Amino acid sequence: MKAPRQEVRIIGGRWKRSKLPVVDSPGLRPTPDRVRETVFNWLGQDLSGWRCLDAFAGSGALGFEAASRGAADVLLVERETRIVRSLEQTRERLHADAVRIVSGDGVTQMKRLDPGSLELVFIDPPYDSDVSRPALSAAARLVVAGGFVYFEGAEPVDAEFATNLDLGVHRHARAGNVHFQLLQRSVGAARMPRHGNPTDPTLSGSTP
Repeated sequence: MKAPRQEVRIIGGRWKRSKLPVVDSPGLRPTPDRVRETVFNWLGQDLSGWRCLDAFAGSGALGFEAASRGAADVLLVERETRIVRSLEQTRERLHADAVRIVSGDGVTQMKRLDPGSLELVFIDPPYDSDVSRPALSAAARLVVAGGFVYFEGAEPVDAEFATNLDLGVHRHARAGNVHFQLLQRSVGAARMPRHGNPTDPTLSGSTP
């Protein structure tokens, strides 16, 4: 008997409740709805004007969620051809003009982007990979002062390592065996974002 098709839903914004297919692929595990809801509560419901990158897109749940909430430009990077095709189909179905899709390696693509060109980078690599530190290093140079790097993995980001990248732990929570963190770049690191307001004082501080 054929296995039921897996899917996740966008939980807020323009495409709320829209379904995103999940391609059956080793290491692909979409960010759960309740985790995404928490993350976007941390970020704020309106990301109007933000420039975002989902470096290990998978189902595209994080990137499409950001676009649904008003992000002006969302780049999804995915290396597996079948998944890239699925993302392209979703973009067409939703008429998601703000979303761009690139086939390739997330870390490599991040190294090609201009420093300080993004407000938000999502880092959610496959669990069987060993790219967390290279990915975080690449992401840290991309975000503007006050911008955010979201990280999801089996272990939390080492605080000293994050500090050396000029990133501080803004929020941290855990769902089962998954740690998810919102890291924020020091406001003194570069100029303030020209889009949105990532440094809204209502989001300041850290919650264990």
